[in-house]
Amino acid sequence: MAPNDPEQSGGFFASIASSISNFGSAMTKSVNGLLGYEGLEVVNPEGGTEDAEEEARRGRWKQEDRDSYWKMMQKYIGSDVTSMVTLPVLIFEPMSMLQKMAELMEYSYLLDLADECEDPHMRLVYTTSWAISVYYAFQRTWKPFNPILGETYEMVNHGGITFLAEQISHHPPMSAGHAENEHFIYDISSKVRTKLLGNSIDIYPLGRTRVTLKRDGTVFDLVPPPTKVNNLIFGRTWVDSPGEMIMTNLTTGDKAVLYFQPCGWFGAGRYEIDGYVYNSAEEPKILMTGKWNESISYQPCDSEGEPLPGTELKESWRLADVPKKDKFQYTYFAHKINSFETAPKKLLASDSRLRPDRYALEQGDLSKAGFEKSSLEERQRAEKKNREEKGHKFTPKWFDFTNEVAATPWGDLEVYQYNGKYDEYRAAIDSSSSSEEIDVESTEFNPWQYEDLAAN
Repeated sequence: MAPNDPEQSGGFFASIASSISNFGSAMTKSVNGLLGYEGLEVVNPEGGTEDAEEEARRGRWKQEDRDSYWKMMQKYIGSDVTSMVTLPVLIFEPMSMLQKMAELMEYSYLLDLADECEDPHMRLVYTTSWAISVYYAFQRTWKPFNPILGETYEMVNHGGITFLAEQISHHPPMSAGHAENEHFIYDISSKVRTKLLGNSIDIYPLGRTRVTLKRDGTVFDLVPPPTKVNNLIFGRTWVDSPGEMIMTNLTTGDKAVLYFQPCGWFGAGRYEIDGYVYNSAEEPKILMTGKWNESISYQPCDSEGEPLPGTELKESWRLADVPKKDKFQYTYFAHKINSFETAPKKLLASDSRLRPDRYALEQGDLSKAGFEKSSLEERQRAEKKNREEKGHKFTPKWFDFTNEVAATPWGDLEVYQYNGKYDEYRAAIDSSSSSEEIDVESTEFNPWQYEDLAAN
């Protein structure tokens, strides 16, 4: 029989990246030939110290750092620590969380295929494969910088897409994003809830993701599985997302329900995904299977979930080539996101690429990166104090609160939507007759809005 089809619920996707970004240190490593199995990955769910020396050489968690943070974090066990814990810059990657949100756009061609497709069930195959494709990047356990309130990230020159994200709240941390090309519109309100369990943390995606296909206005809603970050301080840090991912066609009632297998001892089941595309009557129509770090395939099935005779598995998505031995385990697309190659003309001064701490870390200067990070955080606190003394409330520039509060499996969420002002801003720049050349790389990072608020 086909597996149980769980009840639909609202949610979002890219917030998983936000939660993972708050913690982590070391990647798991493969051991070939163990017990005769090629590529068998050894993962000890209970932690261990076998990689301590290697991680110290790489400039991450030294023993004294681990002991210090373990003592500090014990008092937070059982709490939501989304914005309570400050970590040393030595475990960071030279990227902001807003940039990491944009990594979901790497395989956006899958959404183009969904828009061009006539078959409603194949549309779910493509949109769900797109949602799965970013998990390879999400297993990266270096920590992105938490966005400064008012920080933005812009991306162009990729599949005809314009991507914009903005940090719209600091406590609790919350981001909003919008992307668009000729085929689709992507909107997200991103927020998480966490529960610290000691040497691990459970992360619940509290937010909403919507994809609208332009050809006929079909709307899809995504609910990702919760995530668990294991061995935060002791042992090899690794990320798992056991549970169900649900992609629902809100227009037709069809849905895809995929189960992410939990990782067992010696890596058993890790990366594996299985599930079905169901019609609105909850009958399985297409089975989907694969690994989120390799590829996803699909095959038509009967009402019992068995493959139809005369059909075969076909691939819907495969991981692109990735750099070998990259320092931060970046994909080629992650490097592209982090460069000015994807920046538009007259980049906003609030853009993540311009952060001095991010740039210093990229140049390998940990001391300067730590100093600049602290300076930005101090200035953020000072701006908040000034704003509160004046009785002003922070207002995002590019996203508006909709007065809608969406119910998710893990709590209610305030929904923000793109207000269209960025399109107007870009149109004015593109139509400008000015030939003035601006060195965007030397532009001072400036996400601050207090002065604008004080003038109103």
